Amino acid sequence: MKKIIIIAAMALMSVAAMAQETKFAYVDFNEIIMLMPEMDEARAALEENQKTNEEILMAMYEEYQSKVQQYEQKSATWTPAIRESKEREIMEIQSRLEQTQQSLQQELQQLQQNLQAPIYEKAQTVVSDLAKSKGVAAVFEKGSLLYLDPAMLVDLTPDARKALNIPEGRTIETLQAEMMAKAQAAQGQY
Repeated sequence: MKKIIIIAAMALMSVAAMAQETKFAYVDFNEIIMLMPEMDEARAALEENQKTNEEILMAMYEEYQSKVQQYEQKSATWTPAIRESKEREIMEIQSRLEQTQQSLQQELQQLQQNLQAPIYEKAQTVVSDLAKSKGVAAVFEKGSLLYLDPAMLVDLTPDARKALNIPEGRTIETLQAEMMAKAQAAQGQY
C-alpha cells in the first residue's frame, strides 16, 4: 500500500514538473503577414489588376453612356423598329457591363487567394519552426487572447519578423501611412 502511495505521489510530482516546464507562446500573426515583403508584392499586383479592371469597366460604361445619350437625343425621330433595336442594344451593353463587373470581381478575389496562400503558408511554417526550436507546446494568436501575461509566454513575433525579413522599424502604423500616402498620390493624379 505504501508503495502505491509513493508511486502515485511521484507520478503527480512528475506531471506537475512537466506542466511547469511546458512553454506556451504567442505571435502577432496579422502583423507579420501584413508586413512581409511578399505581401507588399501581392498588394501591388492586386492594385495593378484592380486598375486594369477599372479601365475595362470605364470603357464599357462610356460606350453605354454614349448609346444612352444617342438614344435620348434621337429616339423621337426614329421609327418604332429602330427605337426597339436601340433599346435592346442598350440593354445588352448594360447586361455585358454587369456580367463583366461580376466576372472581374471574382477573378480579383481568386487572384488575391492565389497570391496570399503561399504567404500565409510561409509565415505558418516559420512560426511552427520557431516554436519547435524553442520547445514551445502551443502558439496562440495575440489578437485572439483575452488576457496575455508576457512574462509567462514567449513572444515569437520578433523572431518571426527577422526570419521573414521584415525591416526592424516597419510597423502596422508605418504600413498604413505608406498606403495612405500612396492613395493620396493616386488621387492627385486624377
